[in-house]
Amino acid sequence: MKFKPNYSITDKILNNISQIMAGREIIESSKLIPKWELKLKKEARIHNAHSSTSIEGNRLTIEQVVALSEDKSVAATEKDKKEVLNYLKALDLIPIYAGQKTIDIKLFLKIHEAVTAGTLKDNQASGAFRNQQVFIGRRVLSGTQLKEIVEYMPPDTNDVPRLVAEFLDWLNSDKAKEANPVILAGIVHYEIARIHPFIDGNGRTARLMASLILYKSGFDHRRFFSLDDHYDEDRVSYYAALKTVQANQGDITEWLEYFTEGVLNSINKVKDFIVRIGISPKIEDGERIELTQKQIKILERIKDKGGVSNKDLRKMFGVSRQAILKEVSKLIAAKLIELVGKGRNAYYKISD
Repeated sequence: MKFKPNYSITDKILNNISQIMAGREIIESSKLIPKWELKLKKEARIHNAHSSTSIEGNRLTIEQVVALSEDKSVAATEKDKKEVLNYLKALDLIPIYAGQKTIDIKLFLKIHEAVTAGTLKDNQASGAFRNQQVFIGRRVLSGTQLKEIVEYMPPDTNDVPRLVAEFLDWLNSDKAKEANPVILAGIVHYEIARIHPFIDGNGRTARLMASLILYKSGFDHRRFFSLDDHYDEDRVSYYAALKTVQANQGDITEWLEYFTEGVLNSINKVKDFIVRIGISPKIEDGERIELTQKQIKILERIKDKGGVSNKDLRKMFGVSRQAILKEVSKLIAAKLIELVGKGRNAYYKISD
């Protein structure tokens, strides 16, 4: 039986997609200076690695993930550190993965290996389909003993290679290419979680694959979005959304409502940042200016207040009039701001 996703496009999904595309348009049309592009990419990378591993029980804090990414020493278990380092590396490899014409079984297993290498009890289970039945469960206290409750029983182990092959055949088909990239990423995320093809690392592989789809489709080609934060912020809702598919006899509509809401949440975070500091210089296309932290704060203050005097800025930074003139001169030259009026009544405002 060939794979075919079962879902409906509801008003909620349509509304989420509409807002996602509108927000993405703002992001795509922005002319961020290189420093801020790098900041957004770096933060998305760190947050994705932290959140995706944290969901699975990794105990590293966001600060420790930052330290690891900078090759600094971190006081933590080797397993926790290896999981994070693996995920950071796998995120960095997404452009290479996306360069392959199709996502075949070989690549799929390679992605799992990248995510789990050196972290599983059996190293041979990394980059290989599971060889035993697994289940998703939770422990509850029953009297004086802990009892394991099965939350989800994945397909039979013997069916895994066939199910993955059928799924990837569909993913590489023209039909899949016609789907909205956000919807497609949501389908990919869920189906990998449903098949649960590996002994461990299924969630991380599913989330990385969703990111790969968004990059490969050109949706997140700048790699600004941190989708995994949405899942980690409310894990109960994340798992509840995944479980709705069982209750709905395989219909993933409610999951896609949740998934598109997560993408919208990530889009809005980036958009809000760009609206706050991403003021496009009125200079020739392709040209960029580098702003200092002080100049960025000046822009933010002027945008927030509508207009700011030299005196206000001197008070803000505790510096001389000449020091402020030095900072604002570059902003004026780039036509980001302009001086209105003369003398004591003069003030700076954002250029029209």
